[in-house]
Amino acid sequence: MSELVFFLEEPSAEALLSIMVPKLLPDTPLRFVVFEGKQDLEKQMVRRMRGYLVPGAKFVVLRDQDAADCHSVKRTLRKRCDEAGRPDALVRIACRELESWYLADLAAVEKGLRVSRLARLQAKAKFCAPDQLGSPARELRRIAPAYQKIGGSRAIAPHLDLDNRRSTSFAHFVSAILKLHADLSRRS
Repeated sequence: MSELVFFLEEPSAEALLSIMVPKLLPDTPLRFVVFEGKQDLEKQMVRRMRGYLVPGAKFVVLRDQDAADCHSVKRTLRKRCDEAGRPDALVRIACRELESWYLADLAAVEKGLRVSRLARLQAKAKFCAPDQLGSPARELRRIAPAYQKIGGSRAIAPHLDLDNRRSTSFAHFVSAILKLHADLSRRS
């Protein structure tokens, strides 16, 4: 299996994916390239992809949507992948923020951050479709004040239900990673 190289906008994404992805793809070599925010990611990704010389490496770009238009963000990132000569790169957007993935699985947040009775909030409408929240990070800090981006991601990641479908962007990310792996495994 080829190496999967993740281009990420922030360290909290690496904290999550370095735990989560090996559960999905246990025998796949992984590398995480972390940028200093979305502007740095978009500015440097073409050069960094072109300069990546590991044969057969496949790229996955993950960025938060924030307040931008999801389709526009994805088009911009796709264009940069094409410029880098990596049209096969997988681009995924966390709608609105990575924290929406956590809000979709409050049982994982409860276990990871040791916040009692948090999972019972999952039935509330806003936690049934957290991709729609304006500021998932703020909402997560409201219900779990101990949450901090990197440490919280590291603590929550081992408990995430990878089959959870409450966050559409999370479900798309997981299914795309599994499909990419299956496609690459068939070619090997």
